[in-house]
Amino acid sequence: MNRRIVTLLAALAPVVALGVLGTTVNVPFVALGPGPTFNTLGEVDDKPVVDIEGIAVDPTSGNLNMTTVAVRDKLSLFDALGLWASGRQGLVPREEVYPPQKSKDEVQQENSAQFAKSENSAELAALRYLGKPFAVRIETVSPDGVASSVLREGDLVLRVGDTPVDTVQGLQQTVAQAGAGSTVDLTFMRDGVEITAPVTLGARPGAEGDDAKRGYLGVGAQEVPNVPFTIDFNLADVGGPSAGLMFSLAVVDKLSSGEINGGKFVAGTGTIDPEGDVGPIGGIPYKLTAASEAGATTFLVPAKNCDEARANAPEGLALVKVETLGGAVDALAAINAGGTAPSC
Repeated sequence: MNRRIVTLLAALAPVVALGVLGTTVNVPFVALGPGPTFNTLGEVDDKPVVDIEGIAVDPTSGNLNMTTVAVRDKLSLFDALGLWASGRQGLVPREEVYPPQKSKDEVQQENSAQFAKSENSAELAALRYLGKPFAVRIETVSPDGVASSVLREGDLVLRVGDTPVDTVQGLQQTVAQAGAGSTVDLTFMRDGVEITAPVTLGARPGAEGDDAKRGYLGVGAQEVPNVPFTIDFNLADVGGPSAGLMFSLAVVDKLSSGEINGGKFVAGTGTIDPEGDVGPIGGIPYKLTAASEAGATTFLVPAKNCDEARANAPEGLALVKVETLGGAVDALAAINAGGTAPSC
């Protein structure tokens, strides 16, 4: 074989090998980038994203967009380098998104569960903010507990004696103060019918001293809205807990007069708990980019994400620092009135 050809082939071999490896071998990284945004005041697949049935809702306009992070997996070396060089994507070790001890399906199931929990918390936070009534729903009844012959799962406890209860803590405190061995009248709703029945309270198993004197029912309970309407969230294929704040704002907007966003394009992110406290999230740089590209002019940022958001804010996107649902509503009201709001 001609020596020049041999030399050329020897020189090309590493290039060919790199090309094959660069396009066929996956790297242990995933790419994070701007994901789709969804207007919680709008519709998806011809259904309201936040659907409230059984009560008249207030007209809304503009946007309250929740934001997401897109994840790209199974990247080749060339894919990873190209995405990183674009400046719109970030690379993180794959194990940070998909822990090695869990399958991809398990991670997606966990994300879906977190999303469902965020929907529930968003509803509770919004209705608490609006001052709607709550009730205590029985979730579990101990088979050998003192309430087993009276209460069932799904019952809504309204009163203990003459004392109204609308929180789990209130139920626990009222029962405890009544004392073990005392008989109280429990008033509850079952299948739309109000029932009152006497129950002789016991003591918590294993309790000693003064604790053994405190009344105990032997039930597990949860606080639920006691309202004549239903709230459903109609977003599929979205995971994680970070939509909570924007869902809550949509519920508040639809169930109160006026427009929270002033008819403008507001986007944001943040977890929310049933009390309305807003928590931090991941991927804030990509969510800011997604919101800006979608047309948002104001972005609601969880307070603990402010430093990162300020360092990555796109030009023209105002950052509003948020710690609670009420604070978010007040901040937007201030902006709509021409004032200032807490800023990152």
